[in-house]
Amino acid sequence: MTSHEYTVPADGLAAAEGSVPEPGAVTIVVPTFNESANIRHLLRQITASVPARLPCEVVFVDDSTDDTPEVIRDAARDCAFPVAVLHREEPAGGLGGAVVEGLRAATSDWIVVMDGDCQHPPSLVTELVATGERRGAGLVVTSRYIAGGSRAGLAGGYRVAVSRGATWLTKALFPRRLRGISDPMSGFFAIRRSAVTADVLRPLGYKILLELAVRNRPRQVAEVPFVFQDRYAGESKSSAREGFRFLRHLAGLRTASPVARMIGFGLIGASGFVPNLVGLWALIALGVHYVPAEILANQLGVAWNFLLIEHLLFRDRRGHRRWWDRLGRFALLANADLVLRIPLIALFVDRLGMGVLAATALALVTTFLLRFAGTEALVYLPRRKPAR
Repeated sequence: MTSHEYTVPADGLAAAEGSVPEPGAVTIVVPTFNESANIRHLLRQITASVPARLPCEVVFVDDSTDDTPEVIRDAARDCAFPVAVLHREEPAGGLGGAVVEGLRAATSDWIVVMDGDCQHPPSLVTELVATGERRGAGLVVTSRYIAGGSRAGLAGGYRVAVSRGATWLTKALFPRRLRGISDPMSGFFAIRRSAVTADVLRPLGYKILLELAVRNRPRQVAEVPFVFQDRYAGESKSSAREGFRFLRHLAGLRTASPVARMIGFGLIGASGFVPNLVGLWALIALGVHYVPAEILANQLGVAWNFLLIEHLLFRDRRGHRRWWDRLGRFALLANADLVLRIPLIALFVDRLGMGVLAATALALVTTFLLRFAGTEALVYLPRRKPAR
């Protein structure tokens, strides 16, 4: 459940009446997780560079377990613009989910998303909006990889290598969607509120720009160079766990279309031969007869395939049924594949006069297509609501 807490400074009350910002204003969305040591400095930077040039409000979407919300409320008293805190008790979707909450709460024509650790300079907020207006763009991205940009604040060779590798991987996977975006890993960007369809977003982890560009990309995109700053206080939230979430997110985005999902389903199914064969070898080595060994080993492949498609292909659809229901249905379909394949081969050979190899290949393709369609329809599609 998400709780909403709003803090409006006394001298910002007049501007805060109604929906606060006027047309052409900006909502700055800042997702935070235990960033209390950075809040005052960030708000001072915003105060020094934004309000004099552009009406603004700041929306913090907070998943913290420390006193960050209290620090924001206290620091907001010194601000001449509205500051809101949306504290999430259940932080679904991680940092990306927090940004989506901020997008929904924003009331301005433009929304700027930036981190709460002061590595994104607020002095660029007005330039982002001005660039968007000047070029008629719906999305303006700050980039470390164009002339005038720098990743100076990205500490350590390891983090630099990971960042560059992730950038290369995402651009290779989404060449059309990321055309014109040299830094898809950037967390600092501006987007028109009219260009955002929050309901289509399915964020996982902290790379919300990638989610927006792939699922909700505006036609016109512009870039502004920026120098990535050193973190003001605290430690980076990057971790191996976030890296795995990023890879899962990439897989989910890449397999969003039915054709891509079917290809992924086939690749996962092929990978299932490994645990199947290893299990068969182990069972036969233990003296188990090959027939029950084949049946038992097949279940290892089924379990392997189920785990991978759960996390890589159908992550967004797991809420429609309980896990044991999904597993049971998937196992039933996977084992039915074995039972159906032999009669199909016999049908193709005896009735259609096909050779055994050709009949086997056609049976494999047929049962694969049936298994994929059955998995989508019987395991991961929502139940039909009873007619009233």
